[in-house]
Amino acid sequence: MPKHSGRRPRIVFIEPADTQVRMLSAAQTAVLDHTLNVIAADPAAVKQHATASALRDYEHEGVRVIFYATALGSILIVTYVEVD
Repeated sequence: MPKHSGRRPRIVFIEPADTQVRMLSAAQTAVLDHTLNVIAADPAAVKQHATASALRDYEHEGVRVIFYATALGSILIVTYVEVD
């Protein structure tokens, strides 16, 4: 995935991530938004998922996001969200 400079990739949530996001509180949504900004700044820096090399797995301070990027890295597809 290429590093993006200046243009943030579009972020798309698929099931069950979409349902998970809808169940978050306002405070949890704010934390998730910050996390997505960090991920979008450099998705290639996020470690690969342990069992599926196409997936990326970001975990930090009670937030976990599993995603993959399109071939050009312009879209990040979120498959799992967890916010404590």
